[in-house]
Amino acid sequence: MQKPKPTKPSRVFDRAPEWNALTSFVSRPLPHASLGVVSGRRRMGKTYLLRALVEQYDGFYFAATDATEAESLRQFSAALAEYAGSPVAFSFATWDDAMSYLFGLAAPGGQRGDGPALVVIDEFPYLVKAAPELPSLVQRLIDRFQGEESRMRLLLCGSAMSVMGGLLASNAPLRGRAQLELVVRPFGYRAAADFWEVAADPALAVRLHSVLGGTPAYRRQFLADDVPADLHDFDDWICRTVLSPFSPLFREARYLLAEEADIRDTALYHSVLAAVAHGNSTRGGIANYIGRKSVDISHPLNVLEDSHLLVREADVFRTGKSQYRITEPLINFYEAVMRPAWARLEGGQSSEVWAQAAERFAAQVAGPHFEAVCREYILGPGRSLLNTSLGEVGGGVVTDPKERRQFQIDVAVVEQGSGGQRSSVALLGEVKWGTVMGLSHLDRLNRAKELLAARSMDTSRCGVACFSAAGFSDALRAEAAKGGVLLIGLDELYGRAAPAGFLL
Repeated sequence: MQKPKPTKPSRVFDRAPEWNALTSFVSRPLPHASLGVVSGRRRMGKTYLLRALVEQYDGFYFAATDATEAESLRQFSAALAEYAGSPVAFSFATWDDAMSYLFGLAAPGGQRGDGPALVVIDEFPYLVKAAPELPSLVQRLIDRFQGEESRMRLLLCGSAMSVMGGLLASNAPLRGRAQLELVVRPFGYRAAADFWEVAADPALAVRLHSVLGGTPAYRRQFLADDVPADLHDFDDWICRTVLSPFSPLFREARYLLAEEADIRDTALYHSVLAAVAHGNSTRGGIANYIGRKSVDISHPLNVLEDSHLLVREADVFRTGKSQYRITEPLINFYEAVMRPAWARLEGGQSSEVWAQAAERFAAQVAGPHFEAVCREYILGPGRSLLNTSLGEVGGGVVTDPKERRQFQIDVAVVEQGSGGQRSSVALLGEVKWGTVMGLSHLDRLNRAKELLAARSMDTSRCGVACFSAAGFSDALRAEAAKGGVLLIGLDELYGRAAPAGFLL
């Protein structure tokens, strides 16, 4: 009889989907070895999550370090001997011997009872760097124990996203062998507000999230629970934490970039990120900003995408067009606010730098981040407001050829047509960070809807939405009350109020 899956420990905040995926992988009643790959940038709590999992299953956990092959093998052997209950340390001559012994523990008649034998190898990229043959050794053993009985449940974990992504890609040895591929991502904006205990103050929560995102380690390990007391304390908090040369967060953005294995010329990569942070979001705009040709920046763009530091978002209205966005808020904040004034910040002038950075923070940090939060809202809790559960959520540009102008649509829900059906638009939205939105913004959205209908897109059930962190005019509220329009502010985004207006 299969044992019930263990419940998530209360000390593990959020992460219910990840916990369910991991316990399902371990508890699956298969008579053969199974492989899982867990990745995610540093500071996301992967180790914390996996250690809790190992405790529940009495498994073997090994955290690799950046060491030579001989030292890494010696560390692994010592940890394995302790797990196996050996009174003396093992002395394996090769990784082949060590891994064969490890898999042997999970064979019929092996140690630790008859339940699944959970093994977690954390920071696996360090081992691959020291012993490049390891993925091939794991592949051979996984293949062997598909034909022979085994209780092995092996999880390979790492923070170097490009390396971890490559384990299962293309013609890699482990391609097609994994039964689980889990990426541990930052907390969503609502979960992050709960984690920082600022959900009662959406204005503070969204500013905090625009700087630090949903990275759990920043609160406890980095700042020792130094949380801004309220919105009025936010400026002082920024100066005493992120902008202080004595804070662990001060150089964190630099470390995040340097930790990626495929990044060598950090100056070039910082220039690419700075270009995006300063509003140059197209390939051509990035190339012009850093003084390179577009073809010359293909590699750094690909590496930053593989590292999950940059994402390319397709224009939902124009095929082949796309824009880049920095996914790590702290890096965006560093490139927009800190890097241009680095010498002054190192000299202890955080208050002066921050006072002069208000406009840049609003335009290059808070504003673009607020747009991403609004799209996340529509992907999640706001989906119930729409007339359809289908469609791609994104942004794009609608061109008015007659007036020779463009409408930037910050939030759109578009269902691409297929089989002779027209593409349909369920929602068009505009986002403003520091502007009280009025009827002029609604007129822009309605004009964009007309232009899309003229392009043979189905807009018969298309609603419009205005997202603002600064509020809405009385005239716009009155118009929304008639239907077809949604007004969504900070209270609505954080679930403290229902959106004003409704869609027909």
